[in-house]
Amino acid sequence: MLLQLLKSKIHRVKVTRANLNYIGSITIDKDLMDAAGICDWEKVSVVNVTNGNRVETYAIPGERSSGKIELNGAAAHLFAEGDIVIIMAYALLTAEEAASFKPMVVFPDTATNSIVG
Repeated sequence: MLLQLLKSKIHRVKVTRANLNYIGSITIDKDLMDAAGICDWEKVSVVNVTNGNRVETYAIPGERSSGKIELNGAAAHLFAEGDIVIIMAYALLTAEEAASFKPMVVFPDTATNSIVG
């Protein structure tokens, strides 16, 4: 049996753009993706702390150290610039793997979306 567990999380970042005219996804500063262990094109859940909306999409890398968090395509209807979001990725693990697994959690500076210390 496989269990689906939280693999990684970027906790409380600010949306910098909602782009309706892009073909879906979320653009994430590559530094944040690397810190959280989120791969290019990986499926992620995005939870909007500001209004309660939630979407599943895929992550595309944004310019390093840019602070970019951009919801693209249809998701742009549910997120606005300035909203605070949590981005989560999951992994399938065996019960044995899950017993000792710890997710990677990144707590960026919400004002700048930069990695803190």
